[in-house]
Amino acid sequence: MKPVIALVGRANVGKSTLFNRITKSRDAIVADYAGLTRDRHYGDARLGGREFIVIDTGGFEPDKPSGVVAEMAKQTRQAVAEADVVIFVVDIRGGLSAQDHDIARYLRTQRKKVLLAANKAEGMNESPLLGEFHELGIGDPHPVSAAHGQGIRSLLEAALADFPEAHEEAWGSGPDDDRPIRLAVAGRPNVGKSTLINAWLGEERLVAFDQPGTTRDAIHIPFERGGQKFELIDTAGLRRKGKVFEAIEKFSVVKTLQAIADANVVLLLLDATQGVSDQDAHIAGYILESGRAVVLAVNKWDATDDYQRQQLQRSIETRLSFLKYAPVLQISAIRRQGLNAVWKAIGQAHASATVKMSTPVLTRLVHEAAEHQAPRREGRFRPKMRYAHQGGMNPPLVVIHGTSLDHVTDSYKRFLEGRLREHFKLVGTPVRIEMRSAANPFDTKGT
Repeated sequence: MKPVIALVGRANVGKSTLFNRITKSRDAIVADYAGLTRDRHYGDARLGGREFIVIDTGGFEPDKPSGVVAEMAKQTRQAVAEADVVIFVVDIRGGLSAQDHDIARYLRTQRKKVLLAANKAEGMNESPLLGEFHELGIGDPHPVSAAHGQGIRSLLEAALADFPEAHEEAWGSGPDDDRPIRLAVAGRPNVGKSTLINAWLGEERLVAFDQPGTTRDAIHIPFERGGQKFELIDTAGLRRKGKVFEAIEKFSVVKTLQAIADANVVLLLLDATQGVSDQDAHIAGYILESGRAVVLAVNKWDATDDYQRQQLQRSIETRLSFLKYAPVLQISAIRRQGLNAVWKAIGQAHASATVKMSTPVLTRLVHEAAEHQAPRREGRFRPKMRYAHQGGMNPPLVVIHGTSLDHVTDSYKRFLEGRLREHFKLVGTPVRIEMRSAANPFDTKGT
């Protein structure tokens, strides 16, 4: 088992910067803004021959009774419970605070190995300011600089001192087919994305609060269902550009778009009580542009009447008509209704996006389609499709070779797409068709 290290501390002491430094990534959003991280954020890291897991947490206020800060504190407590080692991060330049004392008092009751990391200590290894942190009763502080990478290795060596090195044969085990399906849950703010993931996991893994914009980062969570491994990605809600005022939200938008582009399947969550908005159409357009497989889930279905449901179905048909290939399911995340059907649709969408199409079958389908309806003639020559092969997956790409294919219309490509979908039973994934024309030996123009 990989050891787990949790990073804990008050807001804006540099936990996310330290997380990025340890994991050698930019997975956690970093900005000079207090309270940016809100959920538990997991990352894989390696030190020499040892692999371990790091958990980034939000600003910890143990004694807050209610509100989103209390939900963040609950996430931090869960991270501490899961951890083998806790790194308590303090700010040497900001000095010791009453909140640091509160956190230290809580950590002393947890019977965990705790290391004190005095961050922002570049050039201050021998500073007398380190002395005051002995008051916390955690032990000697480790002066580190997350931003500059100073002292990080010695801190991690101390954290992992009680754990043996992994055997070499354990590295890189497992074939590529064992890689998890990356499932991104996207939608506008307050549509119920975190509530849905919590319902799947059976625990309050993410902060779900009745306030738009609670999730600000793209949170990755390993999950297994029916023997299939998944990587669930909870994304920040995307607002219209005119509504994105805070720089933090602009970072969140970038992370959400990256999560969609990196996913295998995207679950686009709609709000049944609000209908299909401009934001929903924009997100759907980006999913289509990225070529991701997609499933539409209409949340809060139980909170609507018959009239609202009819209006919603019409708006999906009109405003999201370009996603006709995507299955539409009605769910209630808070009541856990309709979730099994969602998993089935996700499996079908992923299978469709990664389907293998043989060259003989594709060529036969293209010829049959041309016999049924030949492409329209443009110029001196009628387009002639000779053979087809698969050029890629996720999304499926079909490359058709022939002559005079430059003028094949988009409507004829849609016709071919329909024939391919019908034969291979493709649902939930876009299909891309690329035409490649060979030089026509009878075309003497320009010679």
